[in-house]
Amino acid sequence: MKDSYKSITMFTVESAGHFDLDAELKIWISGQPEPMQMEFNSKTNIYTLQAILAAKVAGQ
Repeated sequence: MKDSYKSITMFTVESAGHFDLDAELKIWISGQPEPMQMEFNSKTNIYTLQAILAAKVAGQ
């Protein structure tokens, strides 16, 4: 599963702030001109998701 994350070249998390928990995640994959985009509501802890994704992309 570790190799699955090697194709991710960059990702961003956009949120209006700490009190507005709606957020958008964009993931750029090598060979794709446009990023994948996902929207999350307050039921998802976007900061935890960001930390997990960063660790996986770093190979941890």
